[in-house]
Amino acid sequence: MNKSVRTLVTGCALLVACSLIAAEAAKIDLKDVKCPISGGATKEAGVADYKSAKVYFCCTNCPEGFKKDPAKHALKANHQLVQTKQFEQKCCPFAGKPVNAEKSVTINGVAVKFCCDGCKGKAEKASDAEKLELVFNDKTFDKSFGLPKKEDKKD
Repeated sequence: MNKSVRTLVTGCALLVACSLIAAEAAKIDLKDVKCPISGGATKEAGVADYKSAKVYFCCTNCPEGFKKDPAKHALKANHQLVQTKQFEQKCCPFAGKPVNAEKSVTINGVAVKFCCDGCKGKAEKASDAEKLELVFNDKTFDKSFGLPKKEDKKD
């Protein structure tokens, strides 16, 4: 095999390998993710676009109900976006300040970080339903969580 054919074959192999790695990284583990409408186990068949990401449901009927009134299910949908790692925390949900990794409270399986003991304490004192409302309501969610930053492409 001459050098240019070897280079072409090597380049194609690298392209295939990178595509497989990217596809695997894009897969979302739905094992512990619950449907925001029924609370049932989610499946990749039931999906709706939401906030530039995907919300997963237990069946193909639930996305239709979600699309009719997304605000009704926003708390659980916002929570799911973080749980599935489509969104990441940017700042303290209460103070808007940088977070301290040691000041964390788990809310329905999602670790939420806070800036100080005061903010952490506010979350800890709340019931599970109140925690969800405090942290994942649209106003707080939109200021505290966001899509992960895409890595800058280097030429």
